[in-house]
Amino acid sequence: MKLSRFIARRYLFAKKSLGVINIISIISAAGIAVGCAALVIILSIYNGFDSIVRELNDSYTADILITPAKGKVFSYDSRFDFLGRDPRVKAACGVLEESVFIQYGERNKVVVARGVDSLFEQTTRLRDHVTEGDFALTYGDLNQVVLGRTVALELGARPAFLQPLTAWFPSRTRQVDLLNPLASLRQERLHLAGIVSLEQNFDQKYMFLPLDALRELLEYDDEVSGIEIYLEDKGLNRRGIATREMLSAVRERLGDDFTVRDKQQQNSTLYKLLKYEKVAIYLILLFVMLIVSFNIFGSLSMLIIEKRDDIATLRAMGADDALVSQIFVREGWMISLLGIAVGVAAGLLVCWLQQHFGLVKMPGNFVVDAYPVVVQFTDILLIVLGVALIGWLISLLTRRLTR
Repeated sequence: MKLSRFIARRYLFAKKSLGVINIISIISAAGIAVGCAALVIILSIYNGFDSIVRELNDSYTADILITPAKGKVFSYDSRFDFLGRDPRVKAACGVLEESVFIQYGERNKVVVARGVDSLFEQTTRLRDHVTEGDFALTYGDLNQVVLGRTVALELGARPAFLQPLTAWFPSRTRQVDLLNPLASLRQERLHLAGIVSLEQNFDQKYMFLPLDALRELLEYDDEVSGIEIYLEDKGLNRRGIATREMLSAVRERLGDDFTVRDKQQQNSTLYKLLKYEKVAIYLILLFVMLIVSFNIFGSLSMLIIEKRDDIATLRAMGADDALVSQIFVREGWMISLLGIAVGVAAGLLVCWLQQHFGLVKMPGNFVVDAYPVVVQFTDILLIVLGVALIGWLISLLTRRLTR
């Protein structure tokens, strides 16, 4: 063991009277411990919310989305038969999307209507988020709709009511008659089958109905605005995203006329926002740790003053400036490491208790009852490295004080 490390350890752990300097050292280590625990807890809670947001987003996002490179719609024809023959493809669903005007009684609203086929109805995970009724778009020959929760609340509609809602859209083939403007509007009467709730933006935006019904309203034949591909496990990577090989195969087959995107590319803004928010939280908390760590500089400065006789004795025995300064640098770093160890352990303990017992509850109505917590090894590693580096740099500032 190096002499500087041995003496630093003796200064930190040797039995001695509890003086002001010792108290300051304890406070410094405690401050670092509290900061590290806060970093672990806050980042783990953020990971929990991040996982919930991604899970909810994945509930209505296809593994691969095919859209036209130009224009709004395209024909869903034999060009896409290869998708049904690919063993990695679970389902390929045609989707037609358009903003329409809907009316229920005296209330009305503009929503995004998504016409989907029977494969989508069988494959989608949205049925797990139905709060009332069922995710059933047909009942015999009767066309039905599923509304976002906020849309249903604004219209005052519920599946138990027998009154149908009416969807309106301007005809693409008729000219507007100024004497009778309603004659240029097409309408489709639909019965409410269920209400689905995911998150605010989704709930106040979407209405799901049969693909054929929306085609009839929009006066289309076999057109769709996109093809949603849902993959088997063999077509997904560890993160649940379509593999590069799968994406490349679809792109090569369709050429430049179509745009092929995976989950992350479909929601690139959301994923970037989640990533940058986490980095910002980490840097802000690390800056707080930098301020807290200056307590180490104060305690080391006072320790150097107290140990002037020891320093003189060491110099008389042949110790140079490098050895003396290294003793107190190691002393400061040991305080940091002690605080890191205690803080990380305390933070992990709190996270474990929250995961298993849900001690802190979520206020209001949310998809989970208690604050979600997900501990990631990379976060712990970054916390340890970041705080240890700060402790080391702060300790280096004391080198001039020993000369």
